[in-house]
Amino acid sequence: MSVTAKEIARELNISAAAVSMALNNKPGVSTATRKKIIEYAKERGYDFSRIEEKNPAKSEILGTIAFILFRKHGAVVSDTPFFSQLSEGIDQGCKEFGYHLNIHYLYEGEDVAALLDTITRIGCKGIILLGTEMQPQDFAPFTGTTLPLVLLDACFDRLSVNCVMINNVQGACQAASYLINKCKTQPGYLRSSYAICNFDQRADGFYKAIREHGMATSKSQVHLLTPSTEGAYSDMLELLNQGEEPARCYFADNDLIACGAIRALTEKGYRIPEDVAVMGFDDMPIATYINPPLTTIQVPKLNMGKTAVRRLAQLIADEGEVPEKIEIGTTLVRRKSV
Repeated sequence: MSVTAKEIARELNISAAAVSMALNNKPGVSTATRKKIIEYAKERGYDFSRIEEKNPAKSEILGTIAFILFRKHGAVVSDTPFFSQLSEGIDQGCKEFGYHLNIHYLYEGEDVAALLDTITRIGCKGIILLGTEMQPQDFAPFTGTTLPLVLLDACFDRLSVNCVMINNVQGACQAASYLINKCKTQPGYLRSSYAICNFDQRADGFYKAIREHGMATSKSQVHLLTPSTEGAYSDMLELLNQGEEPARCYFADNDLIACGAIRALTEKGYRIPEDVAVMGFDDMPIATYINPPLTTIQVPKLNMGKTAVRRLAQLIADEGEVPEKIEIGTTLVRRKSV
């Protein structure tokens, strides 16, 4: 009788997930480990003819992955198309790599230890943690978990953790440079009034472009706005009603801020982009609906979700993996608001 995949995993003392990935020619396991498994399987008479050319969604289920959405104030992590697409990417990735997906919402102040205990007891193989609204102190309770973990949409430089995030510096620098080249003037900044790591990195990219063009960072006009369409609209309208003269052009931390500000500017009689040009970040569906359509920075959200699952599958298969920071590149989308 030929050896089974479970027997190979037990005899080699390698995880069943790694053996399955190797035998089914899936990514997620190192070349050396794959070679070791394949060679041993041949020696032990494994029946490779049983490996079907099948849809990845119908492949052997290797276990369950927990997707934890941390919400601190909810202004950013909410039911928006951005996070819907991110979740869809994770779901697609789980089907591709053979995992079930469990989604958990975690609010600031809730018992992290109890949640981790529950996840471990039900047999989850690993965790994808949405850290958009997290600060380093919020992540601290997760440092003790023995489960493989990938931090998504955040990265804390002083912590040794696997993370998948947007290249925020690249995107914001590209956006500010585009505004400078198109408008021939120093851009203003519509900055989030909420402390979010992603937005801090976008600020770094914005000011990097300002310096690269020989401009003084202190000369950029900055308005702190709530990072939602309605919040940004109210905040910007209040500034304009107080007599604030807008800059010739602005970079906004996200599309919601940009669209809210455009609405306020338009109500006060400013033409977009003739009087004030505005640029966003994220490329959410609202960017194509607003008038004029929003020039923005596109984030490949589905790809981010899939990449997080791929990295987690590697960690599950090989616990000795060195922590990695994976940055997802962005693309400038030219529309009519600049």
